[in-house]
Amino acid sequence: MQPIDCHECGTAVLVEKFSVPHTSVQWLSDSASACPRISQANANGEGGLCGTTGLSCSSLRSTIDEAVRQGRIEIGGRVEPVIGQLG
Repeated sequence: MQPIDCHECGTAVLVEKFSVPHTSVQWLSDSASACPRISQANANGEGGLCGTTGLSCSSLRSTIDEAVRQGRIEIGGRVEPVIGQLG
């Protein structure tokens, strides 16, 4: 996973792109308190979802898409482990 900071609020996350539509984001702190957009959505009663169906931030998505276009984040294939084999 590669670190990236949101261009709007500066929130740091880890990102991995497996394909154009598949992006994995790991928040380094609670997303509702780290991201002003998610915090506002929760305050407006739009939150309450969890896991991969939870709210996301359009600014963070835009930041990630821009980083992919600029080559700072690469789209790579996911390697699944094979039972009984290392590496």
